[in-house]
Amino acid sequence: MPAILLLVVLDLGATWVITHKLDIASWMLEDIFWMMVLGQVLLLALFAWVVVSGVRSGLRGVNHLSEAIRQRSADDLQPLEAAGLPTEMTPLVARTNELLSRLEASMAAQRRFVGHAAHQLRTPLSGLKLESELMLARPLPEDVRIRAERIKSVTDRMIRLGQQLLVLARADPGVRPQDSFERIDLCEWVRLAGAEWLARTRAAGIELELNAPDEAVLIDADVLLLGELLGNLIDNALRYGTGATRIGLQVGANPPSLSVEDNGAGIDEQEQQRVFEAFYRAPGATAGGSGLGLAIVREIAHAHGAWWKLASRPDFAGTRVTVVFPGPRIGAQLTRERGG
Repeated sequence: MPAILLLVVLDLGATWVITHKLDIASWMLEDIFWMMVLGQVLLLALFAWVVVSGVRSGLRGVNHLSEAIRQRSADDLQPLEAAGLPTEMTPLVARTNELLSRLEASMAAQRRFVGHAAHQLRTPLSGLKLESELMLARPLPEDVRIRAERIKSVTDRMIRLGQQLLVLARADPGVRPQDSFERIDLCEWVRLAGAEWLARTRAAGIELELNAPDEAVLIDADVLLLGELLGNLIDNALRYGTGATRIGLQVGANPPSLSVEDNGAGIDEQEQQRVFEAFYRAPGATAGGSGLGLAIVREIAHAHGAWWKLASRPDFAGTRVTVVFPGPRIGAQLTRERGG
């Protein structure tokens, strides 16, 4: 509106100048005609420029909002910014933010339910495991011992499942795990965390190796979640790396990365795209499990803004899972738009 009013003022000003300041008595009618045509062309050009500029200015905020929505991850339910938008768009953004708020509250309730349910199950399951271990410590008839061992095995699996559900709830991007990030040396951390698996790998007859650079590789991470990520990768290699004699841990410096590989039978090519799905287990899998191990790896990597890659036969002799982390400066200010 101010620009249109300015055009009207300019038009009136030009008319006043022509009628009061110019001597048009000697002008021919053709001269007056062409002057009027030129004036109208200039006025239309200015008007078109004002309209186009006004429309672009009004849509600039809408385009920014559209780009911000496009860059968001599916888990980001934070309110949309209404600054810079046309007044007519404000009610739409406000209603959209109310919907996002309700969705966030619903998802938070689901996460709390999963976390509380998993936590409440730990006590009775731990008691059941203790009772089965006490039974197995005493002389028992063979059929009773088989049933007690089966009870203990199932209880261990349910306790493990509860722990995995708790990790999934903690790794959910909606709870902002980035708030607990701390800067660590990935090389030193993998040395310490991998050492905890030496006894189990030796008992399985598998050699655990570490290949890391001498200089520090810094990342920003949640140490507890990172421990679950490494533990699930090693446990997965132990369970499903049929015929493996070696498990390798490799730390890369540029970009920061962590790889866990084994020289086992590998994963069928048609199964490689599905093993990261929650509760999915390959039809030929013989080892027990809930199918959550690699799904947890995916969620933890996503929470750290990292990406992951699986390599197996025929490209790699065995199975290798690589997680590539962002640099520490990016990780310290990580947003969910960068995750995944």
